[in-house]
Amino acid sequence: MSDLNFSHLDPMGRARMVDVTPKEPTHRRAIARCKVFMKPATTAAIANREVKKGDVLAVARVAGIQASKRTAEMIPLCHPLLVGAVYINFEIGDDHISVEAQVDTIDRTGVEMEALHACSVAALTIYDMCKSADREMVIGELTLWEKSGGRQGLYRRETGTEKL
Repeated sequence: MSDLNFSHLDPMGRARMVDVTPKEPTHRRAIARCKVFMKPATTAAIANREVKKGDVLAVARVAGIQASKRTAEMIPLCHPLLVGAVYINFEIGDDHISVEAQVDTIDRTGVEMEALHACSVAALTIYDMCKSADREMVIGELTLWEKSGGRQGLYRRETGTEKL
């Protein structure tokens, strides 16, 4: 048997929403990253704003921001949070676009899921806007890179921690 403690399970093993009411609100931040791998011609079209559906990165940025604010509607045990700030950034590589989402709040629980959700929806939006030209795109490497605030304090991913 594992020594892992899952906070979203009650003593009987049933799913539950964690009670955060006794916690004090603190500043919390989370950063998530992923990549959308694609043909070099697709990255060039995005960089040159030649995609017929419009400015891919501008639309993906707005989609990621919107997703962060609606995370509790999609992830059943997430608490609805007042999201204070969302930053979505992109880096265009030869055969991929790196996506980074940073979410900040002052609340009783962290924003890891909001950052991951924002990052993934921004990546899905890139895919959606480019799929007619490149059906072989792959979304991968979705990862929490950093979180701060709360009882557990600072967490930073130790391998490959380069910034966008």
